[in-house]
Amino acid sequence: MLAIVPATVGMLWSLPVPAAFLEISPVLNWGSAFLMATVVYYFIISMPLAIGILPLVVAITMLEIWLSESGSTLARASVALYASCLAGLYLGHFGAGGWRAVFRDIQLMMIAPLWLLSRLYARLGIPY
Repeated sequence: MLAIVPATVGMLWSLPVPAAFLEISPVLNWGSAFLMATVVYYFIISMPLAIGILPLVVAITMLEIWLSESGSTLARASVALYASCLAGLYLGHFGAGGWRAVFRDIQLMMIAPLWLLSRLYARLGIPY
């Protein structure tokens, strides 16, 4: 489930951007805007969880920058990762809901990393 997040950000990252975005920053695009909105949402939900998830967001951003500047095509890599994630989700939900469960998981993909982090915080005794 966690791999679907960088795949989605990568697909958004590879979309064409307006010239005004490039004037502000070469890294400002639909993917980075999506990540920024996600971080704001995380801070609204919980300050400790948002601070804890920042390394993951930075890692996803660095991965997307590296992939976009490397020789590989970011869009192809993202679509391939997304397709493999969908296949894995479908196989995982084969007996319990099929595609309906897969679409529900896709809807919840940006909150899933926070769920994982909240469980880690609970085991470590960190209040959130």
